[in-house]
This record gives sequence, structure tokens and C-alpha cells, in this order.
Amino acid sequence: MSAALFHHEADLGKQLCDARERTLALVRDLDGNQWFGPKLAIVNPPLWELGHVGWFQEYWCLRNNGSVVLSPSILRHADELYDSATVAHDTRWDLPLPSLDQTLAYLEDVLQRVLDILQRGDNKLDYFAQLALYHEDMHGEAFYYTRQTLDYAKPKFASAAPTACAEDNLDKDITIDGGTMMLGATPQDGFIFDNEKWAHKVEIKPFRISRTAVSNAEFAPFIDDEGYQRRELWSEQGWRWRQDAHVDTPAYWVKNGSAWLLRQFNEWVSLPPHNAVIHVNWFEAEAYCRWAKRRLPTEAEWEMAAATVPGNTMLKRRYPWGNDRPSGKHANLDGYAAGSAPVNAFPEGDSAWGLRQMMGNVWEWTADWFLPYPGYVVDPYKEYSKPWFGNHKVLRGGCFATRSRLLRNSWRNFYTPDRRDVFGGFRTCAIEP
Repeated sequence: MSAALFHHEADLGKQLCDARERTLALVRDLDGNQWFGPKLAIVNPPLWELGHVGWFQEYWCLRNNGSVVLSPSILRHADELYDSATVAHDTRWDLPLPSLDQTLAYLEDVLQRVLDILQRGDNKLDYFAQLALYHEDMHGEAFYYTRQTLDYAKPKFASAAPTACAEDNLDKDITIDGGTMMLGATPQDGFIFDNEKWAHKVEIKPFRISRTAVSNAEFAPFIDDEGYQRRELWSEQGWRWRQDAHVDTPAYWVKNGSAWLLRQFNEWVSLPPHNAVIHVNWFEAEAYCRWAKRRLPTEAEWEMAAATVPGNTMLKRRYPWGNDRPSGKHANLDGYAAGSAPVNAFPEGDSAWGLRQMMGNVWEWTADWFLPYPGYVVDPYKEYSKPWFGNHKVLRGGCFATRSRLLRNSWRNFYTPDRRDVFGGFRTCAIEP
């Protein structure tokens, strides 16, 4: 069994407490109108989102008793307030939400009841407790997106992003031999969301992929060459999005004379040239690739480059560097940095093929639409994957705000191709192998 998997209820309880501590650390400095913010399609009111985290944990761990009729919530009208599957997004600012103190008390009550059950050794709760844990981790990352989108200060515990190592000469492709690979996760990987189930054989032709993600310095010439104005570089859907959104740069870039500035949370900084470009959507990544005469990797190619070993593509590792749990030497993860790092940082996290930062730093767009794997069967949390198949694009690898316990090489994230609020970047492949 992987060292990254849970071994007993005490460890699971500790992880749940850690997730809650992070959630509260991400919001406790908010005040006044910051708890609601403007009504935007890409964020939730923070006060609503905080209550939703508690509701989800209660729903699956305390109220889901296996019957059609759920146990009642300990909070009156909780389902009418916090069920994201039924409460329309644009109504969440107008709901009669409990006060902040009441919301915090609800979260504390729910967590303590879950911990009490785990301490009694009831392993029937393990699956749903892990579901609630990873759900809270994902909303923790969403709180970073919200703080960035709404021009709030960076989280108080987040420091500057790591600096680059001295190594250079990373601006080259790595040749991946291709072959047969098992795409997806296996039961031995522990808790798995349904969209990764199950590993199945795929044949991949040889390809060449960039050793690093695209940096700010590499993306800037695309702008200078009027990449945002050249219709031939954009797909029909991408061009329509660009015109409707009136976009001419990545999100949060502003020209100051001849220099670029970047907004990181509520601070403007000089654009760090060697950091991974971030806050670009799939359309922008696609247009850049056309300009550079490159292409995005498929998600199977991405997973092969991250997970397999030269000479034996059927052998997969849990993380790019091997099977050891992620640490600060491997990747920019867990939200302790306030942004992306230089693309040549973290050499100890290289994949077996020599690719850098395939985990952490920035989510990486792939070419593929988010679709089910063969034999897909929906999990109990049916709203997690199934509603989004076919109109979202796949991202891989995690970002600086992603909790490391969420990730493995087979992890699939997914967003619509127009989303720029997420901490997304990309790497590219040669058109010809």
C-alpha cells in the first residue's frame, strides 16, 4: 500500500483537523463586505462557501445513512442554503445565511461529531470522511482563487514564491518514446474519484514535450507580436471569447511603460520573467501554441511523461519523482507560496524522463475535453464529474495552492476553456515527434 494512503482513523481525523485549520486560516482575516464580495459568476460569497464546506461534511458523514430519506441537519434549512446542486449560483448572495459566528459554530459541531465517530473505530465512515476531506481541500484552493479575483490580500501564512535554482539549459524538449501505458488510477491507489476509474491500456506514439511550463518571458513575445489581435491564431470559439471579453493580455498583466506588472492578490509586482505564466485559459494556451508552431499535450501524453519510466511505460509512479510523499524539495504545493515559482526550480521533483514541475506550481491545460474513461460508473457524489463531461477541458498536475495529499499523477482537474481565475498555465509539445 502506498505511503500516501491512510492507515487508521486517527490519521484521518488529524487530516480533517488540518483541512479545517487551513480553511479557517484562509478566511479569518476577512471582514465586513469581504464576506460577500461582488456578485460574479466565477466565485462564491466566502460566507456561503464556508457554510457549504460544513454542510457537505455533515451531509455525507452524518446524514447519509444509506436510505432514501436523509437524517435531518443540525442546522435549520441547511439544504435550502448550501446544497450546490440545487441552490443556483447567482442566488447565493441573497440567501438568509447564518451569521459568521453561527456558521463557525456549525462547522465546529459537524467536525467534532465526525471525529467522535472515527475515534470509536467505525471504519464505515472512512470513505465519506475522505470525500469530505478532499472536498474541503478543493474549496481551500478555491478560497485562494477568490482572494486573487476579488483583490484581497494574500493569505497571511503565504510567503514569497521560491527562487530559481542555478541550473539553466532547460529550454529544450524531452523525447518520450511512446508505447503502451495504463491511463488512470487503480484500486491500490486508495481513495479515487470516479473520473480516474479505472486504469486502462492506451497506445501513445512517440512525442516531444517541453521540459518546463511556458514562462512569462516566453509568453510576452506572443503579446508583442499581436498574438491577441491575429485572428488566424485563434479557434472560432476562442476568437469569439476574446472579442466578447475584450482581452489583450493574460489576466492581471498591465503594461507600465516598457515593463509588465503583475497583480498578485492585492499587490502589483514586476512581472517575474522566469516564473510560469499563470491565469491564462485554454483558448489563450491554444493560440500561443499556434503562434509558436507547437501544440498542447494530450492528457495521456501528459500522464506518460509524468508517471512512466523510460524503457518500461507500463511501470507507473505515483508522483513524477517516485513514490515518496511530496515535500518542499519536490514541488511548489500546499499554499505556502503566494504565487508561481520559476520554471527551473525544484529539480528534485523531476520525472523519470527529466521533466520539471509536472506536479505543483501551476495547473497545466491539456488538449483534451473532459470525458469519462471506459466503463465509467458514477460514485455516490454523482455531481462531482458526470455533469461536466464534454464541455470542460482537462488540467493536470496541481498548482501552488493545491494540497499535496490530493494529488497523484493520474489526478484529473477540469474547467471550462474560458476560465482564467484558476491558477492555470501550460507546457507544449512539438508538432512532429
